Amino acid sequence: MNISEFGVWLIILIPLGSFLISGLIIRPFFPQFERLSGWLAITALAISFGLSVMAYLAVNDAHGMVDFGTHEWLSVPGLTLSIGILLDPLTAIMLIVVSGVSLMVQIYSQGYMKGDPSYIRYYAFMSLFTASMLGLVTSRNIIQLFVFWELVGVSSYLLIGFWFTKPSAAAAAKKAFLITRFGDFGFLIALLALFAEGNDFLDIPTMYTLAGTLGATTAGMIALGIFAGAVGKSAQFPLHTWLPDAMEGPTPVSALIHSATMVTAGVFLVARMFPLFQAGEYTMEIVTLIGAFTAVFAASMGLVAHDIKRVLAYSTVSQLGYMMLILGLGGYVAAIFHLFTHAFFKALLFLGSGSVNHATGTFDMRYMGGLRKVMPWTFTLMVIGSLSLAGIFPLAGFWSKDEILAHATEVDSTIGWIALAAGVVAAFMTAFYMFRVIWMTFGGEYRGGAEAEAKAIVAAGGEAPEVHGHPHLGESPWVMLAPMLVLAILAVGAGFLANPPVDIGISDKHEFGHFVTGNESVFTEHVTDEHEVEEAIEHAGAAPKFNWSVAIVSSAVALIGIYLAYLMYGSKKVSPESMANSTRPVYILLYRKYFMDELYEQWIVKRFFYGGVVRAADWFDRSAVDAVNVKIGIWTNRVGKGLGQAQNGQTQVAGLAISVGVVASIAAFLVWGS
Repeated sequence: MNISEFGVWLIILIPLGSFLISGLIIRPFFPQFERLSGWLAITALAISFGLSVMAYLAVNDAHGMVDFGTHEWLSVPGLTLSIGILLDPLTAIMLIVVSGVSLMVQIYSQGYMKGDPSYIRYYAFMSLFTASMLGLVTSRNIIQLFVFWELVGVSSYLLIGFWFTKPSAAAAAKKAFLITRFGDFGFLIALLALFAEGNDFLDIPTMYTLAGTLGATTAGMIALGIFAGAVGKSAQFPLHTWLPDAMEGPTPVSALIHSATMVTAGVFLVARMFPLFQAGEYTMEIVTLIGAFTAVFAASMGLVAHDIKRVLAYSTVSQLGYMMLILGLGGYVAAIFHLFTHAFFKALLFLGSGSVNHATGTFDMRYMGGLRKVMPWTFTLMVIGSLSLAGIFPLAGFWSKDEILAHATEVDSTIGWIALAAGVVAAFMTAFYMFRVIWMTFGGEYRGGAEAEAKAIVAAGGEAPEVHGHPHLGESPWVMLAPMLVLAILAVGAGFLANPPVDIGISDKHEFGHFVTGNESVFTEHVTDEHEVEEAIEHAGAAPKFNWSVAIVSSAVALIGIYLAYLMYGSKKVSPESMANSTRPVYILLYRKYFMDELYEQWIVKRFFYGGVVRAADWFDRSAVDAVNVKIGIWTNRVGKGLGQAQNGQTQVAGLAISVGVVASIAAFLVWGS
């Protein structure tokens, strides 16, 4: 299968055209045809998905990168900037994930967003985001990648604050934009440092061959700057606090941007710059430790959250930590495999939460319950997604989670055991909080939905929340269920079919791993010996061995988590309230999210920045800068007046000045002339 470079550009340009038509033509001139914008976006994404499949097949036939070359965009003294398409196995997988999940989400949105007054604006922004994300994963030049990276950030800001009349949505959009800027600042510094090493480093395939020529310290500092950008986008500790608040956007936005695509951009970036991280000093260890800590840290907050979307948000942060920790251990294939499977079951779960909200009008699980009887399809699909996320055999999440843990066991070092322990603990927590969601949402009796929530908030002295759409207790329409069904099928079979542990007759064993490592330059940029090439690719996880011990232990841990959730929220043999009271300090710590928001907003922003830095700068401005300017002004005024007295127009004064000048000149010559 062949695809031209123009065909790959069309994958980006067609959704971009959908954005321009919806935003510049339909919205201002034909608002009565609002449904047209939805069908336009769906058609554009269907074409992009078809072209993405062609791109995947082209890479598979080429057994590596399809090289289209570069095109000079800007040339000035000292800088030649080229752009182009980088079509390699990593790009091909990301194209399938982004365009495929986006297509399902846009079809689902036809039902979820029906009747929203900003329907056209929604589809315009979603098309812009998808085009930006597709541009990011196909970028060949690092500056080109950074441009799309920022466009993705802008799109996320617009969609988080989509319902900008809600103060909470506007605040969440600003929070996301500002926090990710800290990470992006590090990325920008790293980009400038790379350019300082030479113009050739900006071309990603060329950088692969040159990464080994950098000093370990230089490569490490540049890699850490890039990792800062990844930490911001993928909501890793300590820049994780924006993602739970980003759930203020429409649920399909959360399903696409904040679970399956944009938040995985950080993992993609580390994978894209993998040789640079390998060449750096201690960078791989730092990536592993941040990922391992985030995996457990975020999962622990999901144990006590009541908002169903926020539980899923913490789950996303935790799973991204999983991917980071294994990337740091060199498990390139395991990380990308988990990114691939996670996109399907996490998008399914977010869409399921939207289906529940469509029926009840609330995201607070305390006001749900009993929905299994009235929403049997949603219940079944969410159970499938939860089992896959928990890593239960034989669903997709089992195979990718097993590869991560199995690869960690092969790293015989302290950091490998730390990563393994964090992975097992996070697996237990994941299973527990997801089946806590299932039993709180679908088990027991219905607890009133949006009406009960509004009454409780008003009784506590608050203001009743806005309710999206018109809740009706019943199953969602098929336009919402059909995409969920497709994602559920992928959540069941994608892991086994993509990377079967045995030969099943339709593909080679571990085909996914061999496909991902097809671009050998990512792993062997400074290796020449053929045996070392094989070792480098094997270390990346191209042909991992199925580890029965790890599979049994991780599955047992997950089943224990599910059983504990059943005891507390299903059969109610263990009281959640009693357990919360008996561990009150821990419960408060988790419920208040480790007080990270208070740390940032109350202490760092208000007290340190405004109370300390800003006040000190204000004092310096008034007492030093302004005072010096005032005194210079006074001195200049006095000197001017004095000189003015000397320039009074009297001849004798001019003669006196000339005489004094002559005498002073002669005296100076006599003293210093020799």
